[in-house]
Amino acid sequence: MSVDTVSLTGWGRTAPTTALRFRPRSYEEAAATVLGCGPRGSIARGLGRTHGDAAQNAGGSVLDMTALDRVRTIDAAAGLVVCDAGTTLHRLREVMLPLGWFPPVVPGGRYVTVGGAIGSDAHGDNHRAAGSFSRHVTEFTLLTAGGEVCTVRPGTPLFDATAGGLGLTGVILSATLRFRPVTTALMSVDTERAAGLDDLLARMARGHRPYEYARIDLTARGRATGRGVLVRADHVPVRALPAHARRTALSAGPARRPAAPPLLPRLFGRLSATALNEIGYRCAPRSRAGELQPLGAFFRTLDARPHSNRVSPTGGRIHYAFLVGHGQEETLRRIVGRIARSRCPSFRAVLRRCGEGGPGWLSFPAPGWHLSLDLPAGLPGLARFLDSLDEEVAAAGGRVSLTEDARLRPDALAAMYPRLPDFRALRAELDPNGAFRSDLSRRLSL
Repeated sequence: MSVDTVSLTGWGRTAPTTALRFRPRSYEEAAATVLGCGPRGSIARGLGRTHGDAAQNAGGSVLDMTALDRVRTIDAAAGLVVCDAGTTLHRLREVMLPLGWFPPVVPGGRYVTVGGAIGSDAHGDNHRAAGSFSRHVTEFTLLTAGGEVCTVRPGTPLFDATAGGLGLTGVILSATLRFRPVTTALMSVDTERAAGLDDLLARMARGHRPYEYARIDLTARGRATGRGVLVRADHVPVRALPAHARRTALSAGPARRPAAPPLLPRLFGRLSATALNEIGYRCAPRSRAGELQPLGAFFRTLDARPHSNRVSPTGGRIHYAFLVGHGQEETLRRIVGRIARSRCPSFRAVLRRCGEGGPGWLSFPAPGWHLSLDLPAGLPGLARFLDSLDEEVAAAGGRVSLTEDARLRPDALAAMYPRLPDFRALRAELDPNGAFRSDLSRRLSL
């Protein structure tokens, strides 16, 4: 097992802290690290794709789980996989797609680990149809604060606390996952432009395809406030292909990882967010249906290019992700309008509809509207502005995503997550000495 001292951040590259990093290569080494973690505790970490500070532990230890990445067993008839927690969803996709199986949930990062996907209860563009990641976990093994390894199954309090629990109930060592069947490596994609937020919401309310998201322009104002490009998709069935293409229908082709364009940072400095959003909106088709796209082209991930999280010229990005329920569209309109009027330079914003929430006590998705956006961390007055948005979200019965959070105040947390007392009580029972801690858990008193 290797050990070193490192400065760590989340994917947003804000609030770096220093910790002792352990890289266990066996479950036994992971247990030994937890038992000897010291007064500042420890927290498991994958490949660092959470935007905030959930996988940091200032002055304590961090368990880098990436060396535990074995795919242990595959049931190709049932679509079940048993793998270590450090295995990435990208690797599982490469292994399972040729067998006719695909991940039921594809989050925004290609290199999200299985442990991270459970700990954050990850969701994707098909949440209305498939729910979040924990719905497709049949069981996982968990290393507890006392060094014991237990098997955890759905329907138990420990499962509900761990799914979305950000690693604070223990270290996930392995998991059994259920994949969904597919017959091709292609997606059928519909794209259309919406002139404003009301138009966009109406179009999204009429949609029935499983994958759906909208790239929303948060710099447009007036009648164009909240305009966006709506994308819907579904997997292409093999019967829709010509006969000569069916034999290679599950071939995804060679993986491509283009290098980040060298002019991109300078481009951000030269062109305003308004201009870039205008280009993105105008270049999208007014309406196009049934475009065939390879899986890799449709599921464009935020980490597909090396160092793609370093393009912000301000040295870091705040990823703000919130959800308000159905019936709270006026709150969504008000927040979108406030962001537009503030002229915050948001280069990337995505609006989704979420479906039924999962069992996780701190899991983020719930029925309603989910808006996520990136903002330069160095914007003057940003903290006060986002605090005021938190108040609006909480007053509407909504919530901010803890997985993406780097700055939420603890007084706003209880209103957003009603099962928080249950989570704290279970943690106190399982881990009375605080073996599992993180910068986020200390900041929010989890």
